[in-house]
Amino acid sequence: MSKRLSENLNSYYLGAAQKMRSQKARRKIVAYVESYDDIFFWRNVLDEFEDETCYFEIMLPSRTTLGKGKKLALMNKLGPQFGENMIACVDADYDYLLQGATETSALINNNPYVFHTYVYAIENYQCYAESLHSVCVMATLNDHQIVDFTSFMHEYSRIIWPLFVWSIWVYRHNDYHDFTMTNFGNHVTFGDINVYHPEYTLNYVRHKVNRKMAWLQQRYPRAKADFEEVRSDLLRLGVTPETTYLYIQGHTLFDGVVMSVLAPVCTLLRKEREREIRRLAEHEVQLQNELSCYQHSQEPVDDMLRKNVNFKNSAPYRRLRQDIIRLLESVASSDDSRPLGKTDVSVVKTI
Repeated sequence: MSKRLSENLNSYYLGAAQKMRSQKARRKIVAYVESYDDIFFWRNVLDEFEDETCYFEIMLPSRTTLGKGKKLALMNKLGPQFGENMIACVDADYDYLLQGATETSALINNNPYVFHTYVYAIENYQCYAESLHSVCVMATLNDHQIVDFTSFMHEYSRIIWPLFVWSIWVYRHNDYHDFTMTNFGNHVTFGDINVYHPEYTLNYVRHKVNRKMAWLQQRYPRAKADFEEVRSDLLRLGVTPETTYLYIQGHTLFDGVVMSVLAPVCTLLRKEREREIRRLAEHEVQLQNELSCYQHSQEPVDDMLRKNVNFKNSAPYRRLRQDIIRLLESVASSDDSRPLGKTDVSVVKTI
């Protein structure tokens, strides 16, 4: 039996088996995700929808290979067969913002059985500005706020916003060879930062952005006609100047922006706590014991950032949640074989 036929039959028999279960049986919902990191994210998302009628099992893309990724999920031939027992859960990347300009974008935006993050990727949720102080606290066990992360990220977003519009423009016109996503990332990232004067870094980014924008305006004079149209469309889709950071490439944001700020801030917070311990210790033995206890209680800031789940008040996440509710309610209303709860559906992300 071919692998493709086997996958199709597996989907069919999963749905058939669900209908044959006892009306009171707790339904197993299988969800395939893109990669290892996505397991934790989608588990956190889907936890809310587990109840006495169903539960979820989050799985990697394939039972037969080590292949992973969005392309593997969506390049198979199962797209037309997505449905009640088979859905996809993927990063939006630029596909959400391209609004059908490519085949993948059309699938992401038009198939009701494909869930996507709306923001570029799960890393963007992990870097949600309003949650970054809590990440520092988890990593350092020090609640002193050195940097106003929310204000910093919002101002950073306003600075990169016009260049981001350019990035979407070139991708929508399939003319991105001179201004790739990598090139965009090089102009919006930074290395060292003075945490006491973050405005210096923002001015540095502003200079790089303005220089690149001047080059783009000269390189693509025809863009003037519909640049404002793209800008307005992005606003309609939920991208705002203050939240642009949520829609840039996830790894660029995580490694080249947020960690560049969090790492030095956490270093200062740890040193501050250690100075306090040295000041308060009554003798050398107490000092060494307390320092050892504190150092063993710390966590790497990048690990805490990857485990950050304090993004559920963000507007894009609320849209994702509503998509899940909408699908589950639709399935519940259409399934006449058993009493239904709002989460009575088999969810399979195929890869």
